[in-house]
Amino acid sequence: MKAADVESYLHTHIPQSISMGVRVTRVDATGVCLTAPLAPNINHRGTIFGGSAASVAMLAGWALVHARLHGQPGVRLVIRRQQMEFNAPIDGDFEAICDDPGPDAWSVFDRALQERGKGRVTLNVRLVRGDSDLATFEGVYVAVQSDDSQP
Repeated sequence: MKAADVESYLHTHIPQSISMGVRVTRVDATGVCLTAPLAPNINHRGTIFGGSAASVAMLAGWALVHARLHGQPGVRLVIRRQQMEFNAPIDGDFEAICDDPGPDAWSVFDRALQERGKGRVTLNVRLVRGDSDLATFEGVYVAVQSDDSQP
């Protein structure tokens, strides 16, 4: 999938991503990168609201799995668990970078999805501004075979 396709899907099916100004700038074999601006995500301290940061991070991981599953009808993707740690305030536009977890993680995921109808993968996302990692996110994403064709 191309970045524009993933962004279009997010904006159509998760409308909050539009309000947050989320853009998908990269989807490739190394992972995904989303960006979000300060203005629609600002808090009372003039920095990114923590809930917005967590949402963008969650979307980055979700986008990676969604792109990988594209073309597999009848698979529903959900997040099972997430954890976030902030290292410093995010005081401007930022990137959410989810690196591909590698072939071993995907092999386990694919095998479980095929054999049991449910696969899970743990993904890590870094929230970056400039060259500083300002927050880290870990999420467990689950893909479930279903009769519903909506991922």
